[in-house]
Amino acid sequence: MTEEGVPTVRPIADLSPDDRRAFFERDAGIGAIRDDVRDIVERVRTEGDVAIREFAEAFDDVSVGNIDATDAAERAHAELEDADDPRLDAIQEAAANVRAFHERQVPDDYRETVDGRELGRRFRPIERAGVYVPGGTAAYPSSAIMGVVPATVAGVDHVAVATPPAEEINPVTLAAIHEAGADAVYQVGGAQAIAALAYGTETVTGVQTVVGPGNRWVTAAKAEVRGDVEIDFLAGPSEILVLADGTADPEFVAADLLAQAEHDANASVVAVTDDEATAEAVVEAIDDGIEGRERADTIREALSADASGVLLARSMSEAVLFAEEYAAEHLSIQADDDEALLDRITNVGSAFLGPYSPVAAGDYAAGPNHVLPTNGGAKRYGGLSTETFLRSSTVQRLDREALADLADTITTLAEAEGLEAHAESVRRRLE
Repeated sequence: MTEEGVPTVRPIADLSPDDRRAFFERDAGIGAIRDDVRDIVERVRTEGDVAIREFAEAFDDVSVGNIDATDAAERAHAELEDADDPRLDAIQEAAANVRAFHERQVPDDYRETVDGRELGRRFRPIERAGVYVPGGTAAYPSSAIMGVVPATVAGVDHVAVATPPAEEINPVTLAAIHEAGADAVYQVGGAQAIAALAYGTETVTGVQTVVGPGNRWVTAAKAEVRGDVEIDFLAGPSEILVLADGTADPEFVAADLLAQAEHDANASVVAVTDDEATAEAVVEAIDDGIEGRERADTIREALSADASGVLLARSMSEAVLFAEEYAAEHLSIQADDDEALLDRITNVGSAFLGPYSPVAAGDYAAGPNHVLPTNGGAKRYGGLSTETFLRSSTVQRLDREALADLADTITTLAEAEGLEAHAESVRRRLE
């Protein structure tokens, strides 16, 4: 419940089944548009560049001449560099931090010998990856960094970026795409961009994996092409859950809630505390912090949603149980013993510990990836990483003695399954 976009404090114990469902069964909202998206994907798949240009006119109000914007990205980067633009410095520092973090995720190949069996695993990058970078009314250079850098770290041969067309694509976004190391940039957005990356067109090179955040049209298109290509996951609107005890600074908690609420009117922003005074202070700080913001209407709408609120727990144990079921994209723990609380929570996309770890740090420059599971997806998978762009394969070498040691086990199981030739392939070697 809210008053004019400002949440009121609600005890968790008083939440009805419908209230709890709103928090725990968040939806990306793609069901209502699946048929329309399916039509868009099919047209791009069959008509290629012609469909891309028609959809650019219809959805973006832009006449696209050259779909390939790779040279434009290089020029944008050079122009910022020539102008000593501080935005390029920020892009470069953020990209360096993200690169360093993701380099630590590269797994090592290994071989080990056990009883004459040489066994191992090796990792190789996919050849072609596609990254969607949102655009439209806003610029998202950070999404370019978060999508492209892990792919280049993994060693992908060809990294293609799709970003919505415009009379002039934001130069900071283009510069970030170039700095991150993309090999190709295409000005195509929405569902049609995902289709173009998945299936290729006369201009767009098809890829094996498509990743990156976007609106529900992008998400629905990823659902549509999944199976023909790999995707990262189906992401919905942004989310934050803040766990706070009586030691938390209410201003900091409110600042994090407001920051996520300005993303999207459908964002889910929640604070849970066991301290009533803290809860009331957070509500007051939210009210004070909304006025004068450019996106105040968006913030108020997000805060008014059924999946947003300031909740009062009877204990931090109840707060932890709520967090575990919620499975937040972003989990901020602002409490005296944040490590102990985190140890009790498994389901989380990315955790931010302590008062000086705002989600914005992870959104832009700390190093971890900001492309994270939403809608409870953290119960099943993690965020975008270097491993997203790697394939693993196993290696086996047995000597004669090792095969002889396993022969009875292999042949017994093979014959139990009715696969006589499998058993014979072992016996023949040991005759």
